[in-house]
Amino acid sequence: MPGEKPSAIRSLLLPGASATGELKTKPTQHSVAELRSIGIQPDVIVCRSDEEASEEVLQKISLFTDVDEDAVIPLVTAETIYEVPLQLEEWGLGDYLAEYFGWGEDTPVDLTEWTNLVDRIKVPRKPVEIALVGKYVELHDAYKSVTEALEHAALHHGVSAMINWINSETTTPAEMNELLRHAQGIVVPGGFGSRGTDGKIMAARYARENQVPYLGLCYGLHMAVIDVARHILGWADANSTENDQASEYPVIDLMPDQHGVNLGGTMRLGRYPCKLVPGTKSAQAYGQDLIFERHRHRWEVNNSYLDRLAEAGLIVAGTSPDGRLVEIMEFEDHPWFVGVQFHPEFKSRPTRPQPLFRDFVGTARNTLREGDQWPLPTISEDNSVERRPEYAVSGGSRRNAAAGVSSGGDA
Repeated sequence: MPGEKPSAIRSLLLPGASATGELKTKPTQHSVAELRSIGIQPDVIVCRSDEEASEEVLQKISLFTDVDEDAVIPLVTAETIYEVPLQLEEWGLGDYLAEYFGWGEDTPVDLTEWTNLVDRIKVPRKPVEIALVGKYVELHDAYKSVTEALEHAALHHGVSAMINWINSETTTPAEMNELLRHAQGIVVPGGFGSRGTDGKIMAARYARENQVPYLGLCYGLHMAVIDVARHILGWADANSTENDQASEYPVIDLMPDQHGVNLGGTMRLGRYPCKLVPGTKSAQAYGQDLIFERHRHRWEVNNSYLDRLAEAGLIVAGTSPDGRLVEIMEFEDHPWFVGVQFHPEFKSRPTRPQPLFRDFVGTARNTLREGDQWPLPTISEDNSVERRPEYAVSGGSRRNAAAGVSSGGDA
């Protein structure tokens, strides 16, 4: 804040000697010395270690770094990153900073909700297999916001998101079908460029044809539009002008006023409003008429083809308030098939899962994978037969869910 004194917090690793288990403080001392040589004196040192640091180790660090003992905070490797704030509070970092900044000692701290969150994370949960199809899957951190949003949603439903990473660039059609057979949900995240688009289109098509819940994020929406244009409307040349400027059916294109403008001035960045269409799955998820989501893209769904896409089953579920830009599209007669132009993963929180991710995972957890069986009925106290809510069925299971299975018979 303007006028307030700053605080420098240094986070460091305390390595342990494998033979003795002793924690070494020399790297911490040298690191702080380097900082001080450029005029930065840490006010707090957070000491990361796999084993708990003794009081003697903490005092030694305080002595050789000229940092208050109360400001040397041990931080033992946690089971989950969400446990770290609780550890920091337990060791008094909050109280120290409150005193340092003069916030007052009576500042209320209620971490009950966060504590309950961590407790729920540590409880073993049934996995839900989500296929994430992208071209950067070797580096999982490239999709960290997406996987975290999936886990937030899974936690809300008492399950765990098990990510199946599928490389959209190198996976063949036969391999793609085999990998997606056991998926309970398919996510195609954002991206740029033509590399790997065929694999993403295959994933969208598989989800659409096999009734597997689908969530397309930005580029994932574009891939779904191209799939419907090519494989339902029969426009084999349908594409995005980002990848093929000569396409006969540019179902994804720059807006008319963007043509001829330097690319640096055409990207839609930041927070934009979206007006939802009543009765759609997206409107049901959000529970309101107008939402605001974050964008980072350049190409848009081409409005010239919206009527034909709707005839094929891909309808508009959300637009800009003036109706000029498509924000959300859904495929009708499908358990859950939603593509969005924005990045909803950016607004997900551990205790407040993003609505689209929440409902996507909620549908996916009730999707039977190929090879799964329907749950057996239970007998209630009044001796009546109770069945769990009907599951969606994916892949070959849906094709084989004839009268006996869909009505509760043996699989």
